[in-house]
Amino acid sequence: MKLSSLRHIFIAFICLSSQLSCGTAEECRDSMYPPKGPTFKGNVTWYTLNLDLPPSERWTHMIKEKKAELVAMIQAIKDLAGGFFHGKLIHLVDNELPLIVDTLPYPFNEEIKGLAAVSGVPLGEVVLFNIFYEVFTVCTSVVVEDLKGNIYHARNLDFGLFMGWDRTNHTWTITEKLKPLVVNVDFKRNNKTVFKSTSFAGYVGMLTGIRPKEFTLTVNERFSVDGGYIGILEWILGQRDGMWMSFLTRRVLENATSYEDAKNQLAQTKLLAPAYFILGGNQTGQGCVITRTRINTLDIWEIALKLGRWYVLETNYDHWEEPFFLDDRRTPAMKCMNKITQANITLQTIYDVLSTKPVLNKLTTYTSLMEVSTGKLESYVRACPNPCNPW
Repeated sequence: MKLSSLRHIFIAFICLSSQLSCGTAEECRDSMYPPKGPTFKGNVTWYTLNLDLPPSERWTHMIKEKKAELVAMIQAIKDLAGGFFHGKLIHLVDNELPLIVDTLPYPFNEEIKGLAAVSGVPLGEVVLFNIFYEVFTVCTSVVVEDLKGNIYHARNLDFGLFMGWDRTNHTWTITEKLKPLVVNVDFKRNNKTVFKSTSFAGYVGMLTGIRPKEFTLTVNERFSVDGGYIGILEWILGQRDGMWMSFLTRRVLENATSYEDAKNQLAQTKLLAPAYFILGGNQTGQGCVITRTRINTLDIWEIALKLGRWYVLETNYDHWEEPFFLDDRRTPAMKCMNKITQANITLQTIYDVLSTKPVLNKLTTYTSLMEVSTGKLESYVRACPNPCNPW
């Protein structure tokens, strides 16, 4: 049985057992910006990370402020994992995962050690927090070009599927624990911004980021039988010729010099997990979705104004395939994008799209809006009041 088919069975089971409406869409929202009301849970705090510091010291200030939230998050993961294999999974995390830290690429390995030292969280548990994004993210990303050639990039970061459904509150346990950890980070070198990102305190990889004036980047999970579980297992067993997905995105944000440079690195680097890289540039036509296996690139789907394609939008299914009908965020999102039209598209109207259920759902932790020409990154912690799709 394919992994995607097994995932569909889980989704159908949860829909039936939770008595929630799944796969239903509401009318396109409007006037949701500036963020307000019950779908807005809060602004995101900014932190500065000094890349000139030794890696083990870079996250100290942030983690000192977010220690309680990080500990609560790790405990929630341990509570969920404790039910597997009579608690032996936690023993494995605490005793075996620390052994792979030194195999991780520099500087990420040293940053993770520093996080553990400052937070007091066992090293193996910090490693777990930094690798489970290889297999558990569910998202919506879009890159848009308006009539003036401005490029906008936005995303909903959805996380926590199958990780502790709270039947009383109709929420995902891990999703709710993650929301207090959402942070904006300004990565600086020589006191100058290199890139900016929205992330989670305690997580050293990047899922959402902007290199001002140059490019924007988000990553969505791609479901495949040859998925992140296989890549992580291979790494543990000593086959380490692939790159961790979120480490690659951070490396690209930190070092790539242009949209084309970023695109080449994202398309050509061997990965531990399949993924969709959604990339926006600073010139007309520069927006694409790179569909990746762990080994190679299957497709690069680009903005093509001559074909009438003024945006590219990705959820978690190959764009040439139909999404699973109980997990179709693509169709309502595209419906709302087309209703707005290219003439009226702005970051504000894109926020409306990302505020429309089921694009906004119980897994949504934050919404990010990026404008490459100005270097703008705005992010907001989200909520999805009932009735709301579980994903």
